[in-house]
Amino acid sequence: MPKEKFDRRTVLAATTALGAATLIRARASAQTSASRAGASLPSRREFVVRGAHVLSMDERVGDFPAGDVHVRDGAIVAVGASVAAPGAEVIDGKGMICMPGFVDTHWHHWTTFLRPVLRADDPKKTYFPVTFALGLHYTPQDSYRSVRLSLAQALAAGVTTTHNWAHNVRSPAHADAEVRAMRESGLRGRFAYGCPLGMPNDKPMDLADLARMKHDLAGDDMLTLGICSRNVDGSTGGTRGAIDAAMAKREWDAVRALGLPITLHTSGSGAIQLLNGASLLGPDLQLVHPLNTEAADWEALAKHGAHYSTSPLGEAARSGEMQFIEMMQAGVPVSISIDNVTAEHCDMFACMHMLQAVNRHRTGGKFKLTTRKLVQMATLGGAEDLGLAEKTGSLTPGKRADLILVRTDAPHLGEIGDPYDALVQLAAPSDVDTVVVDGRILRRKSEFTTLDYPELLAAAAQSVETLKASAKWT
Repeated sequence: MPKEKFDRRTVLAATTALGAATLIRARASAQTSASRAGASLPSRREFVVRGAHVLSMDERVGDFPAGDVHVRDGAIVAVGASVAAPGAEVIDGKGMICMPGFVDTHWHHWTTFLRPVLRADDPKKTYFPVTFALGLHYTPQDSYRSVRLSLAQALAAGVTTTHNWAHNVRSPAHADAEVRAMRESGLRGRFAYGCPLGMPNDKPMDLADLARMKHDLAGDDMLTLGICSRNVDGSTGGTRGAIDAAMAKREWDAVRALGLPITLHTSGSGAIQLLNGASLLGPDLQLVHPLNTEAADWEALAKHGAHYSTSPLGEAARSGEMQFIEMMQAGVPVSISIDNVTAEHCDMFACMHMLQAVNRHRTGGKFKLTTRKLVQMATLGGAEDLGLAEKTGSLTPGKRADLILVRTDAPHLGEIGDPYDALVQLAAPSDVDTVVVDGRILRRKSEFTTLDYPELLAAAAQSVETLKASAKWT
């Protein structure tokens, strides 16, 4: 909340299957459509959001019940109760919350367009069987289309930064396709280069192409690079790949020599002990899904500066306690992630609410997890996790302009009291009115400003039908 030493009036600067005829049309136009749908980003322009309830997520800046945010050349120029911005376009923020965009820290975008194939109550058609069976047949075009569709859904829900956890990079061309989709979307993020599904566990990842991609992304202001490692649990089973400590050390040493961060799913109660015993833990390591861990694990993670990403909507349906509480109590930084929108949906509001509910259920509120802290985890905490806090995560003058406007006039919100309470307990993606990334207005009045979403859907549907045929999926 605002610090008293600041003058509150001072401006602070610094698919459902398509019919045969539809498929024919889609095949004829899908490539052109997908390119047209994502190739043109709106230009950056100078504007000022006026009269919004500003939540800066920066203690030095504070919050303003009726404040302004001035943006120029993609950067935040000033935040305050009354900002002078002569000549700037005015965006009316009255009745809305202006806040940093959400920062997702783990999302398998390549699986997104497989949603129509999944069936919740058929064990043979749930997330893992479907994504593995069809994932083996992905072309670079399929990877591009699914990621592009997924990133559009992220924008619609107020996500401005994402960690693309690409654990089915089948070739260098697939990696390039996913990066192209990210660039065309306009989102900020990290591309985590992974191994293809079905790859032999005794074969190292494509380190030469990783080095090539590092060179290609050098100087990119919007995208960074890392790897998503195969599971390290002492076994060699599982459809996603699982390697032993020796292979992990071989790969991770090479990755660390390139100066790149590492992320991996934890697999089983002994994974962290194995990593710790092999001296593989470090501040460049992000683990995902805090489940089935022990006190010794939390201590080791805190000692070595590792951090965790929790995916509340998916983890709530898994066996074991969601241990984000234990992690945070031990001093392990925890951020929030979507995981996938194949079996779940993109909803950071629901993620925050789930964490609040689990904390109340497990501790009776004894662990202090305020609504402000939850919003911080979904914004600045995510930026810190991805090493992007100097650019995004808060409305701080000098940072890049990644922000959203959340309407508060929907019936499920009504007259709000505390804005943090409203965001965590009441708000939904449908309340996101405006989305700005790097000063570009990508959503306005709940509509895409340049992207043609139906065209992305048509191209995605065509890919799904082709994949089903290639995999002989019935």
